[in-house]
Parts: sequence; C-alpha cells; structure tokens
Amino acid sequence: MRAEEMKQEEIWDAEAARRYDTPGVGMFAPDVLGPTVDRLAELAGGGRALEFAVGTGRVAVPLAARGVPVTGIELSRPMVGRLRAKADEATIPVVVGDMATAVAPGEYTLVYLVYNTISNLLTQAEQVACFRNAARHLVPGGRFVIELWVPELRRLPPGQHATVWHCEPGYIGLDTYDVLRQHVVSHHFRFDESRRARLSRSPHRYVWPAELDLMAQLAGFELESRHADWTGAEFTADSRSHVSVYRLPR
Repeated sequence: MRAEEMKQEEIWDAEAARRYDTPGVGMFAPDVLGPTVDRLAELAGGGRALEFAVGTGRVAVPLAARGVPVTGIELSRPMVGRLRAKADEATIPVVVGDMATAVAPGEYTLVYLVYNTISNLLTQAEQVACFRNAARHLVPGGRFVIELWVPELRRLPPGQHATVWHCEPGYIGLDTYDVLRQHVVSHHFRFDESRRARLSRSPHRYVWPAELDLMAQLAGFELESRHADWTGAEFTADSRSHVSVYRLPR
C-alpha cells in the first residue's frame, strides 16, 4: 500500500491511541521526556504554548504541570479521549482538526511539533501550510519548534527500498522508501508467545533539514538553532534526528 492511500484518521484509531501510551518507558521515559519539557518550557519564555498533534498529552501534560499554559490541535478523537483521562478541557484545551489548517483561539509565544509528526503531512504543500499555520498563531518574536528524524537514505544501496531501523525482542521496525515521492511507510511488527505477529503501519513524507529551512522562510521564519536532541547536543552529518527552532522577526 502506498503512503498516500493510508488515511491518518484511520491509522490513529482507538487501538493505536491505547498502544501509544507507555508510561515510564520508550517516549515516556524520564530521560526522554524530561529534557523535552525542560527545553520547551524555556522556549515558551513565560508565554502560552500550542502543540500541533497533541496526541494523548505525552508532552502537553507535563509541560502544563510546569506552569506553561498549553493548548492542543489534534486530528484523532481517540487520542484526545486518552488525553482527557489525564487533563480536562480547562487544563489543556484541544481543537479537533488538521494541524496544517485548524485555528486555535488566542496568540502564543511557542508552537511545537514533536517526534517526527510534521512528516504525517504527506505533501510538501501541506507541510508548508503547517509552517504558515504556526506563524499565524505566534506573536512577533514567537518560536516554532520541530523535532524530526533525518532520512536514512545513505543506508539504502541501489535497488533496495527498505531499512530496519529498530530490532529488539518482540519488536521489529522497518521503513520502506519511495524516493520519487519522498514517502516512507513505517512498519511495526510486534510479537508475543503465539505464532502470530501484529502489524501496524504509518505513512510519512520525509523532509531534509535544508528543505525544512526553506519552508520556514516561506512562512516568514528564520532558523534560530538546530541541535541533535533536546539536551543541545551538536547536530552533525551523522545525527539521526534534530530539534530545530525557528523564530519570527520581532
């Protein structure tokens, strides 16, 4: 199945929302979540934050607990349902809609997109619209922060279209690439004691950092910083992901 044939609303269903939360481990591990929240709280600068694709509140809930007012935009109602078990509408308001077009009330000093989520938008035009939507919500001098992986095309020899990016007992993750369209489908195989495996898939459009910077320019942003992770590690040619901070002129 091609990436453009997979619908985000169908992918992020109730089962996916339930599986997404892994308290204390994986993306929810303190050594992953702590630096993320610390950096975002710093970048908010005492103002309000808007999370595009807020999901189940992995980042929004601890960020709000730090005293940063957080609003979310989220396409998946089941994901919002999981969030509501952690924080009510008064604590973290959520607008249900597409992060490229949905509008949240008010103005913000920070808009952020974590864990590769901008790649869920499957066309360049939608990704540019996402930048413009972020700019629409920000005060002058406000920041847009994106966490995104670097495409691993150097690991693809001629004629090969897939890479295994993670392997551990009970799980194999691999990506299949369509380099003509800059599309990736991530395949997640989960195993238990039975002889059957469970497969889930998600489509993405990968973006090089340079292309991301051009999208930012089209929306009126300037690149303020880029690091390899939330702790501020140096971004190099070998970095597998980056945290990029874009800023509007004052």
